[in-house]
Amino acid sequence: MLAVLPPVLCAVFRLAFVLVYAPEKSRRAGWRKWLECFRYGFWWGMDLNAYVFLALMVLVSIPAAFIPTYFSVSHTARVALLDVYCLALYLAFMGKMIFYYHFHDTFNQTVRLGANADKKNFADIFFHQNHGTLILLGIVPYLVLCSSLGLALTHVPKIPYLELASTSMQYALNAVVFVFAVLVFYWFRYGGTLRHRLKPEWDEVPQQVKDDEFMSKAVIDDLVALKLVFRQHVSEALQHNDAEATQIIAPLVPTEQQFDPREPWAMLRRTAHGALIKQPRHVFFLLGESHGQAPFDSFYDHLHLMAASKEFRAEPHTLALNNFMSAGMISQPSLTSLISGLYDADMELNENVDFWHGTLPLALPVQMKRLGYRTVFWYGGALTWGSLLHYLPAAGFDEYYGGPDFCPADSPRTWLGVYDHIFLGEAARKIKAEDTEKPTFHFLYTTSNHGPYLMPYEEYGFDADKVMPKIADRLRHDKKTWRRLAGIWYADQALIHFVREMREVYPDSLFIVSGDHTTGLLPFDYDIVPRDEANMRESLLTSFAMSHPELTPDMLAGNTIGGHMNILPTIMELVAPAGFEYYSLMPPLTESIDHVVTPYCWMTRDTIGDYRSGLAQQLAPAAGELPVERMTRFQAERDAWCELTGWMVRHPELLVSREAKP
Repeated sequence: MLAVLPPVLCAVFRLAFVLVYAPEKSRRAGWRKWLECFRYGFWWGMDLNAYVFLALMVLVSIPAAFIPTYFSVSHTARVALLDVYCLALYLAFMGKMIFYYHFHDTFNQTVRLGANADKKNFADIFFHQNHGTLILLGIVPYLVLCSSLGLALTHVPKIPYLELASTSMQYALNAVVFVFAVLVFYWFRYGGTLRHRLKPEWDEVPQQVKDDEFMSKAVIDDLVALKLVFRQHVSEALQHNDAEATQIIAPLVPTEQQFDPREPWAMLRRTAHGALIKQPRHVFFLLGESHGQAPFDSFYDHLHLMAASKEFRAEPHTLALNNFMSAGMISQPSLTSLISGLYDADMELNENVDFWHGTLPLALPVQMKRLGYRTVFWYGGALTWGSLLHYLPAAGFDEYYGGPDFCPADSPRTWLGVYDHIFLGEAARKIKAEDTEKPTFHFLYTTSNHGPYLMPYEEYGFDADKVMPKIADRLRHDKKTWRRLAGIWYADQALIHFVREMREVYPDSLFIVSGDHTTGLLPFDYDIVPRDEANMRESLLTSFAMSHPELTPDMLAGNTIGGHMNILPTIMELVAPAGFEYYSLMPPLTESIDHVVTPYCWMTRDTIGDYRSGLAQQLAPAAGELPVERMTRFQAERDAWCELTGWMVRHPELLVSREAKP
């Protein structure tokens, strides 16, 4: 009877998840969709829940039948084991609720990338943004409830076990009962069948559930989702041999070439057509934490979150794209891809010891050095984050600084780093003080637009009544929500203030402003837009703008889409002399681009899609909810880019030291 409790708890947790996070259209789904979601979720959850039955039988019932003293405490032992499993269910559920709050998804491979993340930052977010204290305190009443229910179930009247006079017949009966119990275990574990190949899995989820983007996430139990995450490798590319990899990479190889396993980057060689602007003495690449595209869209104008950037974009020599794809869905893969010139593809190149000692000719700082630039990296946090202290010099940066190292010791900071305006202000002061005649490439990465949003924004100029005078009173009094919006406003103000300060001193500079990824910070429960969830472009697109006195709109070749990996070749085509050879995965923004592909998403001029969900949606901004369809494009190209990264990881002998010339 005790084995009944875990699937009931899973159903309760599933219901709570749906009621808290489901968009209105999913809540109003027909009863059949709800029924199928809970029915299939029950059987899929039995993949793990069935082990409660097995554990209680093997660890308690069988030994208790032979040990009288153990039999006398068997009820307590059963309840104790049950409580341990119920606690695991509780922690997994709370973890999923927090994970969905931040990533708008249930457990996925991003969980594995947290192994090397800043644990203090996790704790800060957990306690100050996600009610961590209440979650931990909730364990006590939860376990009391589970224990009470467990003890109650142990006292449910049971059918007495049949005792036979014949010893041999008794043993035979015991054997039959044992075999039957094992069959019952497998029947439940395989989802109501004894055929392993018919076990519940994603491919067999009822179509009406799978077609609902939210219900397709709710159908899987939390522990099962974690099991799938940790059972799978971060990338299949690392499992392939060279022959298999060569076939997968083939779509990337130009028809007139062959794939060279000794120089796999040879097929990515490009030749610059000639500088479009006078080579700037300073190139500033600003990567803003969570600086996304969504707040720029017209139906969020009254929030004025991107007021500084909008003024910057309105300048005659600033070029911007409103459809720009990040190289990673979270910070580290995005940053590492931009620096390495190679999609990180969740292989954590920055944490790979081989990439602490060498890099590839594709790397952005390596190629900027070939253009004659000194390369400097500035980060608002400590360089221990993401092992940047080891990764950056190997990637080709001449100098690299963490905010705590050069900002005043008493500088206010979050767990991630020094507040943006202080970090960027001190970086500007240091740049001006140590300026040399040698051209310099500066890569600056901020940290402040990040939970738990406890900064004193009012002290730094944010006044909700002045910045967002037209918002609803309910939003004005929802401190938790408007502080998230204040974080967006503050971070944008700090970025553009730095641009203006540097431009006054170095007016010929090339400025590039982008975000590492976007984040779901915009509220949908205050009638700002007539829907209660983000459209895909709002969840996937980051920002992009660049400025230089000689830039003109025609230089973007009429492009309306782009991505992080288009930035490197764009810099080369803007400043490199004719005939200069460089390497790039993607074409520059100075050439016509009809699609963008990353390991996670794809985009054409009218459609955006997500490889992880297999869903696609119209790309154009829309105040209302856009229809979603099942569509996957450019799959072979996506797999090839991931495979290329896998090739480099599997062949560290290809890496060259930072001093080596490509």
